[in-house]
Amino acid sequence: MKVKLASTDDDLIRAFPAVQALRPNLTLETYLPMVKRMMNNGFHLAILELENGSVPAIGGFRIDEMFHRGKGVYVDDLSTLEEHRSKGFGAIVLDFIIAYCKEQGCECIHLDSGVQRFRAHRFYLKYGFDITSHHFAMKF
Repeated sequence: MKVKLASTDDDLIRAFPAVQALRPNLTLETYLPMVKRMMNNGFHLAILELENGSVPAIGGFRIDEMFHRGKGVYVDDLSTLEEHRSKGFGAIVLDFIIAYCKEQGCECIHLDSGVQRFRAHRFYLKYGFDITSHHFAMKF
């Protein structure tokens, strides 16, 4: 198994089931043009590939810089297919993202997680993340 940054349509298509596991509102038809637009604006998609070419886990992230934290990485999506959970795949993808971003000069990593995602919260806390804020949102 290996982790790499998705760079081809084939990579993106093989990653789709793991993306859709976290974002069920997406269809392949909406996902492909959207992820390509996002990638043109700094989004990266790390994919964990198994020997058979399947992608059971992904991590979507972007590197940015803000006054309050300096240069850092924001993880938009970290997802593992249900049948592959508790095998360490999420940690492998997260380790890849952290190593890649450290190489890019990042100082920190941030993410948001829905309040209902208790398994994810246990994972992040065990991994060493702290709960540092509440996220507020408004749709219009």
